[in-house]
Amino acid sequence: MRIPLSVFILTTAVVLAGCGSKGLRSLQQPSTGPDEFLVMPAKPLTEPENYSALPAPTPGGANLTDQNPLADAVVALGGNAASLNAGGAIPNSDGALVTASSRYGVEPNVRASLATEDAAFRKRENRTARFKLFNVDRYEEAYRKEAINPFRINHLFRNSGFSTPSAPPGQ
Repeated sequence: MRIPLSVFILTTAVVLAGCGSKGLRSLQQPSTGPDEFLVMPAKPLTEPENYSALPAPTPGGANLTDQNPLADAVVALGGNAASLNAGGAIPNSDGALVTASSRYGVEPNVRASLATEDAAFRKRENRTARFKLFNVDRYEEAYRKEAINPFRINHLFRNSGFSTPSAPPGQ
């Protein structure tokens, strides 16, 4: 008994489609295991220049080998890590910026409320997601209406008289 060529091609296409990877665009958490991005390795140990002038131990406090991502980012962007204060207060130089950005009020739990709203939005947008025959990009599907078309915006700005940088040809 010979298998028709169309059945063989269809089976091969289905098998190859299952090998695709969505990567970071998958909206579901892949596992219940630990999050590897929450682990911060310690800085390498270094020998002090003077053993008699060691700092006093701080039980429960920070060590010299502890990572400080905020200070590292400030230094990498050309800032001064000494200007950061441990108390979390706003520096005087940023007071006007914070006042202007919070003039309409500040929601204290904005991250939690945005996460809840986003989960409800994705659930509402993907009601028929279980009925797809082929593997689709759920991220693009859920946020298609909110996506900005850069070529259309560039065209609108150029027609309005604004000078815009050169861009590759649009689609």
